[in-house]
Amino acid sequence: MWSDDKLQALRARFAEGTGGESGDPEFARIARLIFRDGDRRNPPYAGMPTLLDAPVRDGDASGLDVALYGMPMDLAVTNRNGARFGPRALRSIERVGPWNDALGNAPVHEMAVADLGDVPFRSRFDLHKSLDDITAFVDRILAAGALPLGVGGDHSVSHAVLRAVGRDRPVGMIHIDAHCDTGGSYEGEKFHHGGPFRNAVLDGVLDPERTIQIGIRGASGYVWEFSYASGMTVVHGREINEIRLPEIIAQARAVVGDGPVYVSFDIDSLDPAFAPGTGTPEIGGLTTREALTLLRGLKGLNIVGGDLVEVAPAYDATNNTAHAGAQMLFEILSLMQFSPGLSKKA
Repeated sequence: MWSDDKLQALRARFAEGTGGESGDPEFARIARLIFRDGDRRNPPYAGMPTLLDAPVRDGDASGLDVALYGMPMDLAVTNRNGARFGPRALRSIERVGPWNDALGNAPVHEMAVADLGDVPFRSRFDLHKSLDDITAFVDRILAAGALPLGVGGDHSVSHAVLRAVGRDRPVGMIHIDAHCDTGGSYEGEKFHHGGPFRNAVLDGVLDPERTIQIGIRGASGYVWEFSYASGMTVVHGREINEIRLPEIIAQARAVVGDGPVYVSFDIDSLDPAFAPGTGTPEIGGLTTREALTLLRGLKGLNIVGGDLVEVAPAYDATNNTAHAGAQMLFEILSLMQFSPGLSKKA
């Protein structure tokens, strides 16, 4: 029962305490990282915005564990454009992190992480040059010994990243999306945002038998035969209500195994109720809570890179899509801290 003695005990313990003090050992460990100057932190609404409030590096990944970067390019869309503004929109989001309450870490403070800025595209008009520019940029990140975590841009950028990440050996992939993105050529162009993972498999940089695609739905399933023919595992959006999330997580972990894995999160995997600001919205998608559960269930996998794509902020006056995108980016970054590849590096 509540009593005056209990009140006095709480007053004695907390009345003069600062926001950076805690008697809980784990809370205290995180607080020591974040409140390095006592109870003072930089206001989240002040200063130069960066991805996940990480420090800025101008294209230099040396000494980093994870390099954040933007890919503001949407020359390969088949529906609405605007994802070129995705990196800028995510940089404008405040109050994502720094502590991951589910995974128990503060990745920007516990790893060497920086925002390298955007890929320096040679042309705003040439799709093929732009994709080559992305590959070259990620090559430099990998050469510096960092893991790449990028923000698109349309989903064609993932193939360009995989050409670098999977160059020495094909990687597995956890792909959370409304669409399989394994379509063929349309109107003479095969490098559109609906076909990056067909291209990646045929280039030998993506292992289809270690690839799982989660949340797939919509009226375009007839163009994704390649996913099934190549041996990818496809979990349809309609199955999310039929199969428990822990079972889907277990399936994903079994598919990718212990080998290197890339995580690609398309914001249109979320239902438009949560993320309307995207080029190809599909109703019947994941909730933000379901998406968080899926990602957090991947802790401990050998994640060697990732991306968050297809945020087109012009279609969302609420900014909720960019907020959801920044949170999913934070979750992937948080997972990277537990990657065996990163542990070996340390």
